[in-house]
Amino acid sequence: MSARLRALTATELAARTEDVLSVYAEAMEVSASAAASRRSILSAHLQGSGFRAQVAVDDDGRVVGMAYGYLGSPGQWWHDQVADALTPEQARTWLDDAFEVCELHVRPAHQGTGLGRSLLGALVAGPVAPTAILTTPDADTRARRFYRQGGWVDLRCGLRFPGDPRVFAVLGLRLPA
Repeated sequence: MSARLRALTATELAARTEDVLSVYAEAMEVSASAAASRRSILSAHLQGSGFRAQVAVDDDGRVVGMAYGYLGSPGQWWHDQVADALTPEQARTWLDDAFEVCELHVRPAHQGTGLGRSLLGALVAGPVAPTAILTTPDADTRARRFYRQGGWVDLRCGLRFPGDPRVFAVLGLRLPA
């Protein structure tokens, strides 16, 4: 199973919304309707400053993986929630001018092939920001191990977002200049 990576603009990713939600549903093992409920979140993310996206497309043109994010800033809900959870020094070090990885998902049939690592690497390559930051469930999951193997470090564990019963970890990665 081969897949090629392609950078997309916000407009191009918006045109592939159904593909993005389908990948999300398969990777997260949620129903199509649960994934569709994230349509407004995706739409808001597309407006982010410095938006970047990568998709992986198989030989048939089907999106089999995707990753996107943008430059976070104070006043954005996720950014402010994470800033409040970090120490002031951590917030300055990790959040000032950070690239926030919003989503990274690969269809199960393509997981374990290095595709996720390729997507993430392409997403944060180049002069994007001094740091990248994300949240992932605070448990010993495949995703958490994936990030740790890629050099991401725990900045805060045990974070709860309002309205979400899950517990998250905030992870950071220093990016090359």
